[in-house]
Amino acid sequence: MPKNPNIKKVLVIGSGPIVIGQAAEFDYSGTQACKSLREEGIEVVLINSNPATIMTDTQSADKVYIEPITLEFVKKIIYKEKPDGILASLGGQTGLNMAVQLAEDGILDQLNIQLLGTSLSSIKKAEDRDLFKKTMQEINEKVPHSTIVTNMKEAVAFAEEIGFPIIIRPAYTLGGSGGGIATNMEEFKYICGKGLKLSMINQVLLEQSVAGWKEIEYEVMRDSNDNCIIICNMENFDPVGVHTGDSIVVAPSQTLSDIEYQMLRTASIKIIRALDIKGGCNIQFALNPRSFEYVVIEVNPRVSRSSALASKATGYPIARVAAKIAIGMTLDEIKNSVTQNTSACFEPSLDYVVTKVPRWPFDKFTNADRSLGTQMKATGEVMAIGRTFEESLLKAIDSLDIKFNYQLGLSLFDNMSREELVEYIKHPSDQRIFAICKALQKGVSAGEIVRITKIDDFFIRKLKKIVKLGEEIKNAGIAWLDYDLYSRAKKIGFGDSYIANLTNEPLEKILELRKKYPINPVYKIVDTCAGEFEAVTPYYYSTYEEKDDVEVTDGNKVLVIGSGPIRIGQGIEFDYCSVHSVKTLKELGIESIIINNNPETVSTDFDTSDKLYFEPLTKECVLDIIEKEKPLGVIVQFGGQTAINLAATLHAEGVNILGTSVNSIDIAEDRDKFLKLLEELDIPIPEGKTAFSFEEAKQIAKEIGYPVLVRPSYVLGGRAMEIVYDDKTLEEYITMASDISTAHPILIDKYITGREVEVDGICDGNEVLIPGIMEHIERAGVHSGDSIAVYPPRNLSQKVKDTIVDYTIRLSKALKIVGLFNIQFVLDNNEKVYVIEVNPRASRTVPIMSKITGIPMVSVATKLIMGKTLAELGYKNGLAKESEFYAVKAPVFSFAKLTTVDTFLGPEMKSTGEVMGVDKDYYNALYKAFAASGIKIPSGGNVLLSVADRDKEESIEIANKLLSLGFKLFATAGTYKVLSNAALPVDYIDDRSVLDYIKEDKITLVINTPTRGKIPERKGFVLRRTAMEYSIPCITSLDTINAVLSILERLISDNKAEVYSLDEYSVYRG
Repeated sequence: MPKNPNIKKVLVIGSGPIVIGQAAEFDYSGTQACKSLREEGIEVVLINSNPATIMTDTQSADKVYIEPITLEFVKKIIYKEKPDGILASLGGQTGLNMAVQLAEDGILDQLNIQLLGTSLSSIKKAEDRDLFKKTMQEINEKVPHSTIVTNMKEAVAFAEEIGFPIIIRPAYTLGGSGGGIATNMEEFKYICGKGLKLSMINQVLLEQSVAGWKEIEYEVMRDSNDNCIIICNMENFDPVGVHTGDSIVVAPSQTLSDIEYQMLRTASIKIIRALDIKGGCNIQFALNPRSFEYVVIEVNPRVSRSSALASKATGYPIARVAAKIAIGMTLDEIKNSVTQNTSACFEPSLDYVVTKVPRWPFDKFTNADRSLGTQMKATGEVMAIGRTFEESLLKAIDSLDIKFNYQLGLSLFDNMSREELVEYIKHPSDQRIFAICKALQKGVSAGEIVRITKIDDFFIRKLKKIVKLGEEIKNAGIAWLDYDLYSRAKKIGFGDSYIANLTNEPLEKILELRKKYPINPVYKIVDTCAGEFEAVTPYYYSTYEEKDDVEVTDGNKVLVIGSGPIRIGQGIEFDYCSVHSVKTLKELGIESIIINNNPETVSTDFDTSDKLYFEPLTKECVLDIIEKEKPLGVIVQFGGQTAINLAATLHAEGVNILGTSVNSIDIAEDRDKFLKLLEELDIPIPEGKTAFSFEEAKQIAKEIGYPVLVRPSYVLGGRAMEIVYDDKTLEEYITMASDISTAHPILIDKYITGREVEVDGICDGNEVLIPGIMEHIERAGVHSGDSIAVYPPRNLSQKVKDTIVDYTIRLSKALKIVGLFNIQFVLDNNEKVYVIEVNPRASRTVPIMSKITGIPMVSVATKLIMGKTLAELGYKNGLAKESEFYAVKAPVFSFAKLTTVDTFLGPEMKSTGEVMGVDKDYYNALYKAFAASGIKIPSGGNVLLSVADRDKEESIEIANKLLSLGFKLFATAGTYKVLSNAALPVDYIDDRSVLDYIKEDKITLVINTPTRGKIPERKGFVLRRTAMEYSIPCITSLDTINAVLSILERLISDNKAEVYSLDEYSVYRG
């Protein structure tokens, strides 16, 4: 059936900001879907509140709205645009929940708008636990023994009847939010209480645990003619019990017999038909390893994290095809865009193995709970392709980019005894795979490990093979490392640096071996059909074999280095930059090549660049590709810190680094060289020194005077930074930081309490274009990635602006920057401007500034890198004219998933994503930013104040504002005293009953500023965490509270926020 002729205009709902459990995979699928619909001549309107993604750029859709994905704003857009249909199944859980809300609101019937793709009844059948269970029983598919409860009494009764362990899953939530496995009654009551509150419909499913069975996933497609195909089946390395987003996943499945594969394949097709899903869907099974018994765990009636992985693993563009099915086309009518001559109605076959490894944020949250369960904790993931499981696993571990590789993982467990290791591997955690390898090294048998961990024998034997080869190389040493042994090591996936470590030789020595035995990687193409048809997409992975699939072209080529997995401090913004750069190179007629290993992003889509290499971003892999392609040079400034860290290494090997020179990068990043430059330019910087020992540090702190800001040099996202107030805390910090890096000393700076301002600029070496200045709402001390920022700035005098522009121009010229850079300033209370730091690369705010000012910053920077000047491109030197629109960037956090992380904001970055609110009125823009970030601001009720001594004075003014807005005040001891002395009506709550008040829903807002330093004053920590767990907004900065109150004051008088599409404000004003 060809496409539906009545559908001319479609509203696509995006997935909003990046949080744990819903990362960039939906931007990738959404971007692909918009492109796919426009190929069919359909007008596309998009709503998504995430400014950092390529999806919300003007070229992605005909109309782009960066507005909150809430019923209020989506309805405003629907009334303004009047679409014929809505596509929600590509916006993750956010999109699905929005579709359900719109349908219940009645606006779809009222305006006769169709919900495209999977119907509402299908969504409900898959998402509503009760209906799902009934549907499965009708078609004789087994689900685990379970019940649905809506209150505590029913829950306890079920637990008493079937016994523990029990899995708890709230309905309509994301990435296992609020769920968990309970092994006793106390845990059970706690998790249930939380789950009932988090579910949109107060409904929780309790089910008997099948932990220890194999977890298998099938990715299925179906169209309106009932054609069904299996795209890919995947197997989790960890058994059931670990969330699939936190598990190592292998495609295709490795341990299923053909009978098991066909049995689950048949079941998958039966299920997708019973649920009547049109488009893509992901089905998770638990399979008993000792029999053919299986149960259906869950079905996601939408494009999911696994679909992004399946797309990249097979080369089959799931989202593109799903979008076409949604407008009525069938699989046999859709062309496979990889081969371009077969239809999309075929099942991909793989002649390689793909492994996905999650990237966890534990390097940032060192005291977070590292155990893995049914609640997802990873922020991103990497994928690698090899000819064997071992090769793809080792390549994936090398891709994680945590100054960490396979051998470092092993060294963590060197000092553990056999008994300790056996104990450690009983519980899943992010480092368990290394502990297993260490246990194998120390002689624990594979059988015993299988018994303890329930991981399939196949995988454990593969790990054993890796361990044995490592031992063999170690015993041989460099003298006996012959051709046979070296080639076996390369084939199994050992990097040269690992071989160097094993033989205890410098890396150069091993690289000589490479030349001695000519062993070089070959590159294979990913073609969806195991070579049966000719593929036209240049999408490659490396392996050590004979035949090479790459056709090396002549002509000008440039290599762009991507940013690797998404993590806190380095998110999707850098993927945005990489994609824009590649598109611009194409415009300039230069062949673009990209290297990256993140399966969730647009940069690794098969048709983004001219050539895609899906490889780890390590020196070895990048140099191999450069050797193969011989490009003009390499661009490193768009891949975040990951790519910048490669610059010096590549430069030393004689590679041409395009744009800002390696020397300039070094001056900006090396503290002492940078200070010298600032002295020459006479630009002030907070007083500071470098310390190599605790004694020295104490001396420096004494000279400068507390408070001081301490941090290691060369870090990303403010990692391991702290504001320190006395010698004792300083000593604690240094003992903790000693393992951060011995070669890199510790920096100690005077901490200036003032306002922070940042600037992104573009320089061609002579002239500097500054698109705009952003001002932070929170005072200095909160990491720029975690603070709310405003453009254009509202509180800067002309004098301050001129100073900032002057410093920016002089600094970037002195550094001879070519391309993008970012400078952070701090203003003290006397309006003196200091420079905090310069990043000689694209920063986190580039996408936002590009969108609000209409200057395509990455595109301009790429042209400058390739030799054009700002004047040639028509841009003036200096600060661009300010927009009449306000843009407010607000951070989004994932604290709900990381249960032991303190929620207060400091100099270390904690947010996973961001949203933007745009309006002609500043307060409306601020309101939109809050609404989009999911902070539900109560308009009345009880407020609990508990602030640190330094904030007690200011809290009086805030208390007065709260009272005038009709709130009732409660306070803890210290704050109560101050407020009642100021004759304000306030109720006292003692420390013992504070938590009960929160748990019983008697408090609607918590204002809590932490005592100085990270001295675990447990009361504050428990208060903040409890508010978090019970979804009560808890604000830890008085500046944020003032912003919130300014909105409330205006909302009460009138609420008329308009919606604006990107093209209305994204215009360069000269």
